[in-house]
Amino acid sequence: MARSVRPGTLGRLMRWWPPYRFAGIKVLSIADDWGAARVRLRLGRLNRNWFGTHFGGSLYSMCDPFWALLVLHRLGSGYVVWDKAAEIEYVTPGRGDVFAEFVLDEERVAAIRAAAEGGAKVLPWFDCTVVAADGTVVARVRKQLYVRRKRAPGAAGPAPTAVPGT
Repeated sequence: MARSVRPGTLGRLMRWWPPYRFAGIKVLSIADDWGAARVRLRLGRLNRNWFGTHFGGSLYSMCDPFWALLVLHRLGSGYVVWDKAAEIEYVTPGRGDVFAEFVLDEERVAAIRAAAEGGAKVLPWFDCTVVAADGTVVARVRKQLYVRRKRAPGAAGPAPTAVPGT
């Protein structure tokens, strides 16, 4: 995927992306500055489990790409951003539309940029809460990213750096 894609265009494309479309996941918005995204998962006949609730994998899937996408676009093309690890805690069964919101503030971006300045890999954690329409917490998702400035070909990099507040 080209990095020059606009947030609104990416959101529209992701609405038609088969893994999201058939799972009932819809990207509701991606901020013009790549600082936030909002996603909805609808419960339907094709994506409910034996108990009539959301599959845990669908709850995770609705959150999967967004931290990496937001961080990548906020940092710019001089950085490598990958998913490294994830955790999910199921709090209560989801029995209707559920929502996830991702907000990436400038302070967090600046901290990551500063930690990666010397070429070190940075391993920040990000949190997201999946909530029902009434605000009930359905799940908590944590994602760890691998972030590093792009290196010149053949150059070795320094040791990992922790980001304050992660």
